[in-house]
Amino acid sequence: MSDTALIEFRVWRQFLVLAETLHFGRAAQKLHITQPPLTLAIQQLEARLEVMLFERTRRQVSLTPAGQALVEPVRQLLQQAASLSGIAQAAGHGAVGRLRLGFVSTVGFGPLPGWLRGFREAEPGVDVVLREATTDVQLRAFEQGEADAGFVLHAPNMAPDGGAQVLSRLSVGIEPMVLAVPEASPLNSARRLTLAQILAQPLIIFPRGIAPSLYDAVLAFYHRHSASLVIAQEAIQMQTIVNLVSAGLGLAWVPQSVTQLQRPGVVYRRLPTALLGNAPRAETSLVWPANAGPVVARFVAYVESTLTDLPEG
Repeated sequence: MSDTALIEFRVWRQFLVLAETLHFGRAAQKLHITQPPLTLAIQQLEARLEVMLFERTRRQVSLTPAGQALVEPVRQLLQQAASLSGIAQAAGHGAVGRLRLGFVSTVGFGPLPGWLRGFREAEPGVDVVLREATTDVQLRAFEQGEADAGFVLHAPNMAPDGGAQVLSRLSVGIEPMVLAVPEASPLNSARRLTLAQILAQPLIIFPRGIAPSLYDAVLAFYHRHSASLVIAQEAIQMQTIVNLVSAGLGLAWVPQSVTQLQRPGVVYRRLPTALLGNAPRAETSLVWPANAGPVVARFVAYVESTLTDLPEG
């Protein structure tokens, strides 16, 4: 490191005050020191820089071209130095930083856009980096230190286990699962759905590995009624599942929030009231590593502040 890189901020401040006053006496007064130490400090600064910064005569002091060139950079340097404490405090309290946020597609149909808009308005110093990913992918991202928080989908009270990574959780809503039905299906024209009609249809469903508890909840519904799943096709994303329903490949169980996704050839139907008691439901949770930093804490607190009564079917 060069010797000039070690010049103290105190010396640069002395230079700037003198450059602004162009008078050693007045500059010393503003700096609350006597004139001789200021004169010595400027001489030592010029010696270290190996260039004259001020022209001195008995009548006046003026900046040399070298001194003039330094005024604005030194002013910016001192302003930046003065802001360091505030930046550190803001980062320590989570007011600035980055939030790497994962989310399942279903929450994107619901409150996520509003949460993102509100949080960015409340915390403009936080950069939110979004990643749409299934629950299993998010859990791996937590393990690898690639995500800070995420919205995941699971069966009620069956939040995913983070394994070696201890996760904290905030439930943000429970909703019924509804049926996505091909428009040409008899289930669409039926005035009232019957259990026999539902159980007889082939299913389009997500692989168990991406949301085990939710898959098991659908499976349990069929088992309670002595029926077996007839899987026509598996697909990972809810959008893809709905598109396959529109192609007439089968029906699908989807969280109610997905009904906002409208596709030609697809209708959504709720189960008859008599079946709702034991029908599958889906819960969305915000999860994050228990040792997460202050930025995550601010986001969690913001989301929690927007929750009133959890929507429950």
